[in-house]
Amino acid sequence: MIVDAARYLDGHRLSEAPSQDVADLRALRAGCRDGEVAWVGLHDPQEDELAEVARVFELHPLSVEDARDAHQRPKLERYGQTLFLVLKTLWYVDAEDAVETGEIDVFIGPDFVVTVRHGAGAPLDGARSALESHEELLRHGTAAVLHAVCDRVVEEYGRVAGELMVDVDEVEASVFSDERTQDSARIYVLKRELAEMRRAVMPLREPLRRLASGEVEGVESKAAPYFRDIADHLDLVAEDVESLDGLLSTAFDAHATRISMQQNDDMRKISAGAALVVVPTLIAGVYGMNFEHMPELAWRFGYAYALLLMGGTAAGLWWLFKRSGWL
Repeated sequence: MIVDAARYLDGHRLSEAPSQDVADLRALRAGCRDGEVAWVGLHDPQEDELAEVARVFELHPLSVEDARDAHQRPKLERYGQTLFLVLKTLWYVDAEDAVETGEIDVFIGPDFVVTVRHGAGAPLDGARSALESHEELLRHGTAAVLHAVCDRVVEEYGRVAGELMVDVDEVEASVFSDERTQDSARIYVLKRELAEMRRAVMPLREPLRRLASGEVEGVESKAAPYFRDIADHLDLVAEDVESLDGLLSTAFDAHATRISMQQNDDMRKISAGAALVVVPTLIAGVYGMNFEHMPELAWRFGYAYALLLMGGTAAGLWWLFKRSGWL
């Protein structure tokens, strides 16, 4: 459950990761002196384990309930001295053209950060390692940890958007190819995945705007420029999502138009083919009535004339349809 836990002072890590026993967190919290910050990372904790962590760090019951359910929209709330930030994580499954979602819940206190990650998206071990290698950033304490988590999540948003761009390009190429394709199902799947991504990206813009403006109590104003950088990246991702959704809508309209045109073309070909059969049949039907007073019945060349007339009319129709593009 405990992925990692450590105390930091002046940009340096002071303790190694404890065992998987939650009881060790009490010692970690009790060992924090002035200026030190504890960062505890949890992954898919059980209800009783999360409750124990909440007791150790005195987390508000409502925020703990949100972190336990893990079905929240991105938001930033304050409970007493603790900030609570919800982030949706995204990762891409190429074989299914699917965007999978998870959640990271971040509790930020005066001297601690607790991250609760649900799902496989945006693992934070790399973010922790990168932050520990930049002492000047880590000196900002809890703000530095919060920045590292947000940056990791938004970076993954950009990667997922890039994968979706590749899929949209493939759909456009297929829609406008000369071959007959069935792209409507894939377009629908991609639009659904973009909607899933939009639910993660759009609500996060407001919390990041507040962090970037330095108006969040408990996050030092010196960290605002770093959050502005993340907010800019998030805005780019949001623009990509809107652009891709528009391209898919256009591709769907073009696909529907092409299907209609192909059906019209098929009907023209069917009509032309029917005419090539109907006209000779009409001639044969006229000469097959066997009336007594038909001038061609006693004519020596009547049979050849009828065949020549049927063949000539069919050839004339074929030339006419070919010239007009019906065949």
